[in-house]
Amino acid sequence: MTRFAPANYPLTVYFDATCPLCTAEMGAMQARDAAGRLHLVDCSPAGFSNGPAPREALMRSLHAVDAAGRLRVGVDAIRACRAAVGLPAGGALLDLPVVGRLADRAYAVLARNRYRLPRWLVLRLAGQGAIAPATCADDQCRL
Repeated sequence: MTRFAPANYPLTVYFDATCPLCTAEMGAMQARDAAGRLHLVDCSPAGFSNGPAPREALMRSLHAVDAAGRLRVGVDAIRACRAAVGLPAGGALLDLPVVGRLADRAYAVLARNRYRLPRWLVLRLAGQGAIAPATCADDQCRL
């Protein structure tokens, strides 16, 4: 059994809009969301309290809740977002216990240090396909 189950849509995604990397990633996801499967929610305002977890937790890592009420956090939330917009979600590779744990740890480090990433690196990641391409035509995507 895999640890990733397909989401029921819509998928409500709680992200930090003050983070350039988060904003680039969610903007790219939204640009690919032709089916309207994602509902993006900025949890960064100081008084935010309408999420599935305390604001502090939402600000630490990406959270997503599907229509069935399943909560996904971190790598699982990213996988659900990618699947929702038709991008490869990581599949069987991330379901391998060792790889999954490494991805979770790498995500935690990246999430803790996301404000330290220089803008040029965020743009470079986007250009290298690490971030979902923002525009696509005939399966040819680029920012």
